[in-house]
Formats: sequence, C-alpha cells, structure tokens
Amino acid sequence: MSYDVSTLRAQFPALRAGTAHFDGPGGTQTPAPVIAAFTEALSRPLSIRGTTLPGEIHAETIVGDFRQALADLLGADPGGIVHGRSSTQLTYDISRILSRSWAPGDEVVVSRLDHDANIRPWVQAAERAGAVVRWAEFDPATGELPTEAVGALLTERTRLVAVTGASNLIGTRPDVAAIGELVHRAGALFHVDGVHLTAHDFVDVERIGADFFVCSPYKFFGPHHGVLAARPELLETLRPDKLVPSSDAVPERFELGTLPYESLAATRAAVDFIADLGSGGPAAGRRDRLRSAYAAIEAHENALLEVAEKALGELAGVTVHSRAAERTPTLLLTFEGRDASDAYRFLARSGVHAPAGSFYALEASRHLGLGDDGGLRVGLSPYNDTDDVERLLTGLAEFLS
Repeated sequence: MSYDVSTLRAQFPALRAGTAHFDGPGGTQTPAPVIAAFTEALSRPLSIRGTTLPGEIHAETIVGDFRQALADLLGADPGGIVHGRSSTQLTYDISRILSRSWAPGDEVVVSRLDHDANIRPWVQAAERAGAVVRWAEFDPATGELPTEAVGALLTERTRLVAVTGASNLIGTRPDVAAIGELVHRAGALFHVDGVHLTAHDFVDVERIGADFFVCSPYKFFGPHHGVLAARPELLETLRPDKLVPSSDAVPERFELGTLPYESLAATRAAVDFIADLGSGGPAAGRRDRLRSAYAAIEAHENALLEVAEKALGELAGVTVHSRAAERTPTLLLTFEGRDASDAYRFLARSGVHAPAGSFYALEASRHLGLGDDGGLRVGLSPYNDTDDVERLLTGLAEFLS
C-alpha cells in the first residue's frame, strides 16, 4: 500500500498557512472531513436524544456511531465507551470512584514516565484514602520502563497500577501488555493512559489488558475531548455521583449533562478518516482498515524519524533524550549551553512549530535531570513530510551556529 502524504496534506486546511507542525503530541491539525462532520451535525435538526422526532433520532444516531467508532479504534466494547471533557477529567472521575473502597495500607503504583494526568489523580486519591503510593522508575539513560520495574512493586495490597502506553515527553512505549498480565495476576486493576499511544499505534485494549484506557481524539485529528474505554460489566460495578433523574445505564451514568453531539460526530469522522488511509475499502471492516492504516502511518513516520535522527546525530551540542527501543516518533532535545525555549522561538520565526517545555510530564522531566523546563519536543504526525523535516533541521543548524 502506498502512502501519499501530498494527498493527505491537501485535506488539512490549517496546513495552507505554511507552518511545519511538530506539535502533534499536543494536538494535531484537523482535516476537512472532520470539520464538515462537526458542521453537518449542527446543520440538521438536533435535540435531546430520543426516538420520535428527527432531532432526537439524529442525536441518538450520533452517539451510537461515536461509541461504535471508538470501539473499532480501540478494540473495545461500544457499551463501555465513555465521553468526557478530557482524559484528565475522566481519570480524576475514575480515581475518585475507585478510591472510595481503598483503605489505609492499600497500595497504588504509578510511573515516573507518565504525564501528570496519570499520576496526580491517583496520588491525591491515595492520600485521601490513606493508601501507599509506590513509584515505578524508568531508566533515564535509556528511557526504558522495564516490566520488572512495575512487577517488583506489586503485592497483595496493590489495588491499582497506572502506566502510560507511550510517553508524551520522550516517546517510550512500555510493554503494557506484559505489565497488564502481572497486574491482573496480583489481583489489581490496570489503568492505561493511551493519549499519546493512540495517535501512533493500533490499539487493542483487550490484548493490553487495560481495565481502563483513556485517549484524546484531538491527538488523532478529532475535536477536543476525552474518551474512556472499559468493560461494561466493570463499569456496572462503579457508582459515580450523578443527578437523580439522569440515566443510570452504562455508559451514560458516567456522562454528566447533555453530550456535545457535534464533537462526537466529528470524532466518528476522525476515526473514519484514519480508516480511509488503510487498504480494502468499505468492503473491509473498519477495524481491519484501521489496522492497515496504522501500519502505513508507522512506516511513514518512522522513515521521517530516521532522517531526523541521523541529521541530529551530526549536530554538535544536541542531546536526544528519546532512546527507548520501542517508542513513538517523538524526540526530546536539549542543547549544550543553550535554552530549549530559545530554540523554540528561533524556529518559530521561520514557521517551524516545535514547542519547548516538560508538557505536563513533570516527573519524567525531573527524572531525566531536566527539572521543570524539559526540552524541545519534536513530534512527527502523519501529515509531516520531508520538507517539514528539512526545515526543522536547517533551523536547528542555524540556531546552533
């Protein structure tokens, strides 16, 4: 299957502004079919969900299509797809619910590799319950989070383990399936932050063994909100705070207030946009087309990554902190005697967007010895091309000179 990046780029109106975007880990640009789906949802009759009038049926259809699309994307049950304002909000919600049953002496495992959204909610919930927080450390020299670093912390008092599917700071992809197996063997629940992973990898929550998996559609061409995937039977055991007249059905009991139908329609369109990059056409199931699409995306991104890494290795004074064997096309750079924020501003003047910071991965940045400042993050996305990479490398060479 060929991957035509020029045709792909033509579907992103924002790219006409001329910026070379390496800020995908913070949020991708939006393709025209997703924008059209958002507009179309608002252009037709739209009402509170129901089964009688056109507006009610339209809303009901949008919600059902959204749940099925995300189930196909993640290998999940559509009955366990929960919408939230953000992945952070969803993680906080689940942490508050689960921690009601925790007792003093119970244990929670978190990882230094993670975005703070998969650390702080669990740490704060543990503190309120009197539970013990155990930290899984990654190797700052390699960026690896070994499976045994998590496994060694598990005991009969472990109630939950929270680990990222991929580091949004340095790209490391831990073996979450192996970690999940150990977690379940210990009788604990497994929460996976898949926000960065889902943009680059074909996800299978069942294979991973994630009891809870969160992701954010705006990292893969969709609108700004969060999604939680869990088994419906597990969600049935959880009792969130909710309004008395609101639905107690799963997954609706976790979705407070009226859903943003236009955003859900756009998210379905984002999943279809990715699937359309795959082979087989409509005759192939969406899940199968997504599988081949992600294979094509990975090949394209890795080819660009290879070019970038080779050139960066030839630039004096550049340290690349993304070193894990399995990782996303995400590079964290620091510069000898130079500030990463200065590099960001220098590149911005030539229309290259590679942001600087720790990107809420505060524990990871500190563990790398970079404090709260982090570094310059270069994140490749499916619409990046060789011209983008050349502009980045030229800009960095000029900055260093």
